[in-house]
Amino acid sequence: MKLTGRAISKGCASGEALVTAHAISFLGSIDPKTGVVIERGHELHGLSVKDRVLVFPHGKGSTVGSYVIYQLSKNGTAPCAMVNEESEPIVAVGAIISGIPLVDRVAISRIRTGDMVSVDGDMGIVTISDNHSA
Repeated sequence: MKLTGRAISKGCASGEALVTAHAISFLGSIDPKTGVVIERGHELHGLSVKDRVLVFPHGKGSTVGSYVIYQLSKNGTAPCAMVNEESEPIVAVGAIISGIPLVDRVAISRIRTGDMVSVDGDMGIVTISDNHSA
């Protein structure tokens, strides 16, 4: 399935989707050393974003979140790509300075954790290979 959105951060990457319906605050939600979600009560608590296509509605919280995304990238613990319903400046800047492909204005409800997803941040296209059908 191919979804067309808005290209935010250039580049292309593919990986297994990690999906949440909850916003993410990179400052305080994700440990930049490990890539593990540490926010208590978050549905992704205890899971790693490393090398995954991180799918979430939008960011929240401090502008320092952009730098945390950059730290994730420098530490090798960042998602390989991100998909949002609506990117706000914190996530957009973080993705751009980190070289992480980002597409928004996508119906993230069409993507499930475990799906193989390709993100084309140049064209604004998200391609989903459904691993759940048998």
